Amino acid sequence: MLRRLTVENYALIDHLELELDEHLNILTGETGAGKSILLGALSLLLGAKNDGSAMKDATRNCKVEGVFDLTGLGLEPFFEELELDYETETTLTRLITPSGKSRSFINDMPVQLSTLRELGARLVDIHSQHQNLILSSEEFRCSALDTVAGNKELLAAYETSYVALSEARRELQRMCAEAEAARRDEEWLRFQCEELEAAKLREGEQAELEAELVVLENADRIGELFTTLRNDLDADETGILSRLKEGEQGMRQIGGQYAPAAEYAERLRSVLEELKDLNRSMASDTEHLDSDPERLQKKTARLDALIALQQKHRVQNEEELIALRDESRRKLDAITHSDAEIRRMEEALQAMEQATRALAEQLHEARKAATAPFEEEILSTLALLGMPDTRFTIELSPREMGRTGCDEVQYLFSANRTTNPQRIERIASGGELSRVMLALKALLARRMQLPTILFDEIDTGVSGRIADAMGEIIARLSTSMQVVDITHLPQVASKGNTHFVVYKEEGRTHLRRLTTEERETEIAKMLSGAEITEAALAQARILLGR
Repeated sequence: MLRRLTVENYALIDHLELELDEHLNILTGETGAGKSILLGALSLLLGAKNDGSAMKDATRNCKVEGVFDLTGLGLEPFFEELELDYETETTLTRLITPSGKSRSFINDMPVQLSTLRELGARLVDIHSQHQNLILSSEEFRCSALDTVAGNKELLAAYETSYVALSEARRELQRMCAEAEAARRDEEWLRFQCEELEAAKLREGEQAELEAELVVLENADRIGELFTTLRNDLDADETGILSRLKEGEQGMRQIGGQYAPAAEYAERLRSVLEELKDLNRSMASDTEHLDSDPERLQKKTARLDALIALQQKHRVQNEEELIALRDESRRKLDAITHSDAEIRRMEEALQAMEQATRALAEQLHEARKAATAPFEEEILSTLALLGMPDTRFTIELSPREMGRTGCDEVQYLFSANRTTNPQRIERIASGGELSRVMLALKALLARRMQLPTILFDEIDTGVSGRIADAMGEIIARLSTSMQVVDITHLPQVASKGNTHFVVYKEEGRTHLRRLTTEERETEIAKMLSGAEITEAALAQARILLGR
């Protein structure tokens, strides 16, 4: 439950602190005093989007902070999953900087706004008078019925199955579309694949061809250079090899008279062996160096063919050609096997549809079983609220399978027994909608076990005895949960355990917790207006049970 709410620099609020009772907290005040501003600040704390009007003073942060008692709420797994520190007394904080940037914290740990919103939804349910329009939402009507039916686990299982079924349907559509497109291109794919496979492509071949063609095109010049150098090396008497051999022998002969000569002889022998090896290598290369016009033509033709294929298929090299060939083959194979794969997918999809429909049927039966007790509780509460002749029924109509099952849920309503019920959002007046929504909230709050619920003028459109009955129902709710009720009715305000008045002073919104005497005065003011009469004070004491 919400223990304390602190608001700083929000709209007309400079600084405000609110210490809440664990049962029924009443907020009253004149129109325009700032009750809706306080509600806006709480909504901001619970993850609502900042509409840009949060700042009172644009030079400093707007801050809304709430301290919540989480005892017995079973939220430890939520904190563990998000790697947050769990504390029985947990603080939620929302900051809006002067630049408009929003920052969110849980126990001083920065979190995403979505995380703050998710936790806030588990802590406080805000019902404003405008939320009566939610009855026109089929999703809300269905969700309310599922809550009463206790369908949480069954609905989760169905949603998982339905999501998987939807994904499988999309996959089958993709497979069929791909197969159809492939069949349209089959002739071209087959020609392309055969052409590329016939080319016998090999990675790195183009680079090898280009290197070999350079040699073939310059074979004569290379051969001439090799021949000249070999002649210089091994001419009979004047060749370098012959002269080096003579030098080596000379060095060996004087080795006895001059010691370094023996070392020089070895070094000359080493040079001589290296030049002999060079001569042999050039001789071998010369044998293979042949201008060979036929080979040159063949290699040129092969390189031209590779380049032509690259240009034709708009790729940069033979690696991309090979990738294109492999992709063409994959698509052709896919065409060959697609019918079998599609048949297997259709069989799997049929099994998934049967399983999902079985869960949808279980949902339908659970909802059907819950309609009678749902209707009885709503009618019982509406009778207390001065609507004993109301007709309220839940209509389940079949529809195409969707995320919530195969049921269309409608609430049919009539304020008297002689009129056939019609859709509630079409026929109910504002006051009737308020009472129906209170009955719904009372029904759902007990089953959802929310720690805190806030009613924002849910009593709009009612007065007198009905207002008193509405106050009794709200007070009854507060025995098992914390309730905050913004009201303009003295009959409702008198039921509170704690009473706060919201007022405006010097253009700023303030809030004050009322003493026993101040409560009498405030309720008397609500009864009689600005001029408080003795009769109004007496009536206020009666309402307060004094």
